[in-house]
Amino acid sequence: MSPEVSTWLARDPDPGTREELQQLVDANCQSELAERFSSRLAFGTAGLRGIVGAGPNRMNRLVIQETALGLGKYLLQENTQSASKGVVIGYDGRPDSRQFAHDAASMLASLGIRVYLTEKEAPTPVVAFGVRHLNAAAGVVVTASHNPPAYNGFKVYWGNGAQIIPPHDSGIAQQIDIAATDPLPVYAIGDAERAGLLVWLNDDFYMAYRKALNTSVLLSNHNEPEALSLAYTAMHGVGAELAELLLADAGFSKVYSVAAQREPDGRFPTVNFPNPEEPGAMDLVIAEADKHQAMLACANDPDADRFAVAVRTEEGAYQMLTGDQVGVLLGHYLLTHAVPTQNLVGTTIVSSTLLEKIAESVEASYFQTLTGFKWLTNVAMEKQTDDSQFLFAYEEALGYTVGNVVWDKDGLSALVAFAQLTAELIAKGKTVWDQLESIYREHGLYINAQRSIALQQGSPPIGDTLRATPPTQIAGRGIAITDDLKVSQRFHADGMVEPIDLPPSDVLIYHLDDGSRVVVRPSGTEPKLKCYYEVVEAMSHEDCFNHVQVRAEEAMNDLISKHQASLA
Repeated sequence: MSPEVSTWLARDPDPGTREELQQLVDANCQSELAERFSSRLAFGTAGLRGIVGAGPNRMNRLVIQETALGLGKYLLQENTQSASKGVVIGYDGRPDSRQFAHDAASMLASLGIRVYLTEKEAPTPVVAFGVRHLNAAAGVVVTASHNPPAYNGFKVYWGNGAQIIPPHDSGIAQQIDIAATDPLPVYAIGDAERAGLLVWLNDDFYMAYRKALNTSVLLSNHNEPEALSLAYTAMHGVGAELAELLLADAGFSKVYSVAAQREPDGRFPTVNFPNPEEPGAMDLVIAEADKHQAMLACANDPDADRFAVAVRTEEGAYQMLTGDQVGVLLGHYLLTHAVPTQNLVGTTIVSSTLLEKIAESVEASYFQTLTGFKWLTNVAMEKQTDDSQFLFAYEEALGYTVGNVVWDKDGLSALVAFAQLTAELIAKGKTVWDQLESIYREHGLYINAQRSIALQQGSPPIGDTLRATPPTQIAGRGIAITDDLKVSQRFHADGMVEPIDLPPSDVLIYHLDDGSRVVVRPSGTEPKLKCYYEVVEAMSHEDCFNHVQVRAEEAMNDLISKHQASLA
């Protein structure tokens, strides 16, 4: 037995993972042991996420305890008031989440840090809300969001209520490495209670979030809500109770929950993959909507920070909206309803650029960030002014934030906002599809797609290859502008060079002369290239929408096939 394995067995507080590890040792599973001990689960800007199991490269009680100690020591180092300000902790419905949350609370309290711990499962946006609501130093959610059942995670929020960004991620990681070699304190939840360091967050806490959303001006458009019917699923997650309460508060009485997916169950028995984007994941909620002839089939992912929706068509079928379509609809709706000084909206570099065009048309302020909601909200806080308050941001992967009640993506407020948007359209005799078409007729038909390309192991970085021999065209379309985020510069075809106000990232963005766009983003963790495509098809009020859509889809297929062939 290696010294690393022996040390782990001596430190691990969980008899289950000790036994799992001992069985691997007894069976001489060298490759499995090597994989589990070759590295430590990396702590990054989303915190930790990984498969549950024994060893430092897995999610388990020991990794959680060491991570919490590292976080606590970093907080105390950064701000002497962190101990009294405290840390908010919540957790999702996965089998280990409650234990992991209690372990994290115990370790933070052992350092003298006050802990606000939820008494039951909590949606991720509720915990993010709690950081600012309680004026805490940080927040933690034990969740693997929409990942498969084998996973769990440890997500960290800073005192501003947004996900951590550099330099805090690396600073916490350094302290975790130190904590992994120090003796672990023997400290339990009961010890924290007796020391007066543990505050239980009960229903009053959840109702504070509910009240904050109900009093938000952006969620106060009660325009004939009784006319809208919708089906809803929590996808075996933690969103159902608050989703149903918030919809009822807003006057929506025709809400039909999918009973089989309503209660938290980290095994996710009715879906192969609990992500609303995955094929089949929305089947039960669409069936529920069809049963009641409802207009919308809505879903939150298991920790309720994402929102997905399928909308009934004229033919009576249900069609999923893309993340970009939901973002554009919500952005347009909010920009045309908010007070003039609340006009700051944003998206990420891989999301549709249509929101920027809509913002320009109403003289609103727009910003763009790197991929990830942590950037959207942290940048929004920096950019907003008295005359330009933050209104809305989204990313194409079903993440939306409406106003500043929560400084992270919030699938619950997005659900209410989208229901109100749809109810207002119904009151005007229109549908969601009518509204999308209206937006497209004003600004052009924007369609977006993503493709991943597997690369040979050990092949040279494709970004470097593209930089060494820059392409001048893609799929027969000239490249007008190239954004190279690795050097934070924009290169125009005529030779002009401009700086880009984004952190360095290995991303290339090609703006083509017909308005199309290609984003090339190498994966940082595996030999894979992610490509994001956008096609814009001009559209007049006289054009047949279906004909324009066919042209756009043909252009997209042509762009994808020729670009991918050029990279082969």
